[in-house]
Amino acid sequence: MPHHLMNLRHVPDDEADEIRALFEEHEVNYYETPPSFWGISMGGFWVHDDDEAERARQLLDEYQRQRLQRQRQAYERGLATGEVGGVWNLFRRHPVRALAAILAIAVIAGISLLPFIRIG
Repeated sequence: MPHHLMNLRHVPDDEADEIRALFEEHEVNYYETPPSFWGISMGGFWVHDDDEAERARQLLDEYQRQRLQRQRQAYERGLATGEVGGVWNLFRRHPVRALAAILAIAVIAGISLLPFIRIG
């Protein structure tokens, strides 16, 4: 019976490539189904054997722990250098783009709510 190891929906290409390389390196007999364009099927990495599934899950768990640490360190470096931040950082770095986005949101919200405002 097939064992679903990991959902590939919303997985970045670099992460999927690293997992493929990990499975190839450790000679895991896996197969892959791509996620559908419309979001109907989830896609993912699969194996047939129970023992192979357990070994692959252990490899995935260790890989995901390491990836979490790498991504967290990259995020903290970005915060320290000012490259990553919230809305205020966006305003400081790109004020015209931020104001244009706010204006576009206000116009779209106004057009969307106009029929309801006229009813009242």
